[in-house]
Amino acid sequence: MSDTHHDDIQSHVKTYIKVFVALAVGTLITVLASNIHLGIILGIIVALIIATVKGSLVAAFFMHLSAERKMIYGVLLLTAAFIVVMIGLLLFSRADQQGRQEGIFAVPQGHVVVHPE
Repeated sequence: MSDTHHDDIQSHVKTYIKVFVALAVGTLITVLASNIHLGIILGIIVALIIATVKGSLVAAFFMHLSAERKMIYGVLLLTAAFIVVMIGLLLFSRADQQGRQEGIFAVPQGHVVVHPE
């Protein structure tokens, strides 16, 4: 029984070392990507992909979510879908605002703003 326990611990340690190396490579990729001028939208997309991969590794192995039930995965996927939708709305809003010269808080033409005295 002691041999089995020892083998199990060694298996976990090997997994943690592999995840650590993957996170170190992910950090290196993050640094390299930050030195490349990709523009705002593409830069955000690349940063989110890198962060999602690294965060998924941490959640799956260090937070032990890989051993959870399927319902947890459903909730995580639903949350990820909402995040993608919200970021998409933000990016579309940003792209819409870049076409205007007035800025984000401008009043549309033809509208009157009344200030209380």
